Amino acid sequence: MLSGINLCSLLLGATLVQSVQLSDHVQALFNESMAIQDAIYDPSVSYLRYFYYPLAAGTHETRSTVWYSVGLLQRNRDNDVDEAVKILRNVIGDQEKNVSAQWYGDYTVYPEQPTVGSPAYPPVIYNSWDPNWRGFIGTALIIIYEEFRSLLPEDVQDLVLESLYNSTIGDSYRVGSVDGDNLYPAYSNAWLMRTVENADAQAFFELFDRNQTLSEFNGPTYAGVSLYALTIAAKYLHSTNSTIGQNAVRAIQQIWDYESQLWNPHMRNIAGPWDRSYGYDMNNYVAIMSLWLWTLIGKDGVWKNSSPIWTMAHADDFEIAPVIAVLSDFHSELIPSWTVSRLKTFDGQHTYTGHAYAPPADYEPRNITTWLSTNLTIGTQSFNQSVVGGFSEDSRSFSPSVVQWIRSDQSIGYFNLYPTETALRAEVAPYTLNLTYPLGNSSSTFTFAVASNPLGKKRDLTTLGDVDGIRIEVGGTVNPGPIISFCGLVGGDCEPIHGFEFWNVSFFMPANSSETPQIQLKFNLE
Repeated sequence: MLSGINLCSLLLGATLVQSVQLSDHVQALFNESMAIQDAIYDPSVSYLRYFYYPLAAGTHETRSTVWYSVGLLQRNRDNDVDEAVKILRNVIGDQEKNVSAQWYGDYTVYPEQPTVGSPAYPPVIYNSWDPNWRGFIGTALIIIYEEFRSLLPEDVQDLVLESLYNSTIGDSYRVGSVDGDNLYPAYSNAWLMRTVENADAQAFFELFDRNQTLSEFNGPTYAGVSLYALTIAAKYLHSTNSTIGQNAVRAIQQIWDYESQLWNPHMRNIAGPWDRSYGYDMNNYVAIMSLWLWTLIGKDGVWKNSSPIWTMAHADDFEIAPVIAVLSDFHSELIPSWTVSRLKTFDGQHTYTGHAYAPPADYEPRNITTWLSTNLTIGTQSFNQSVVGGFSEDSRSFSPSVVQWIRSDQSIGYFNLYPTETALRAEVAPYTLNLTYPLGNSSSTFTFAVASNPLGKKRDLTTLGDVDGIRIEVGGTVNPGPIISFCGLVGGDCEPIHGFEFWNVSFFMPANSSETPQIQLKFNLE
């Protein structure tokens, strides 16, 4: 087990490097990210302004500012190092110092916020304070110390070590189901960041090795965070006898093996299902997996449209790019050439099958099947869970059945199941998707989020026949005629999800039906 003290001792013995050589793709990623962050940096207080979410007036943001400091140290031009030093002094100076607080060793979400635990600002996990900030910021501090500490004054080097130590102690307070915390080994990205800093990884690998998949399966954002944590372990802990250091490389390779099978280069999307997703089309939101893909195959291979990054949904996640960039060329050396080849060129129609297991939410492993063709992908998973919405208990991000296709204007359409039940049996074959609620009844509903049509096509969806680019046939025990409503930015019956407008298409069971709820869907491209 790596304690905070052992981690500091390990770092003190590291080789000093002033900057990291970046390949062309990586340099392009780094430059574009730094251009955005340079524009929103506030030198008067040495913090980045709060970008994109929640569009707060006048406030700044802590986590992204530390990521930016990595970029400043990597670039090392003009007054970059001086600004990075100011940032580190500010953020570390604001670290929680009350040892008895559950949030000890954590960092502010934004520096203007009231004191967590004060009468006006009660502690609410993942709200007024976020325990994952220890992991995100702590791992960034590891990179700073490993790669750039020769650029820092000695007292700031000491501050970094002290901050890491306090962060690791605070992270040891986290126990799943205690005080509202949900940190279990199945919470892959958060557990791995905590593991790099503090704890042995055996519990993670016991789950991972069951199926060679992350328990937090195929999340376009959080698979990227897991790869980030594993790359830190592979680069800086490989020579130690720690479990994470000895196993990180093969875990990275195994994750890329299945992600490359699920990636469709024509659609520039990772096919579903997605355990946690912040959107329905990776061309229109920033997923951290997109940043890793950029480093391997270039920006043009990742995003179909040419919209500026800052106009995309969840654009604030682009602020992690400098940290990804510093690790990327080391990371790319670990990926087999045949895996990268899959990412660049679609290797033909195929079916991926696999399993994932995320206790305590999963009563049993989930069975995953995804069929991919050039212009249409259908992916789903069967599950039996204790809660609705998967491990994260969030139906807005858990996408257990995902259909995507290329539409008439070459944009991506989607037809995604919105989870409302704790159990699903799912079957996939070319052009077909069958879904059954084994615990359902006559009140069960199959609800799908369906993409708005491209500009110039039918503006209103009144039947499935109005959906652009695809014909959808419906069978099963449900009434074949759906109820359709709109979830819009400025109107409709419901709100967008993660910035995506959509049509809410719901299929109901016949009144007083005694049959098991089932919907059979057949898709044909137009």
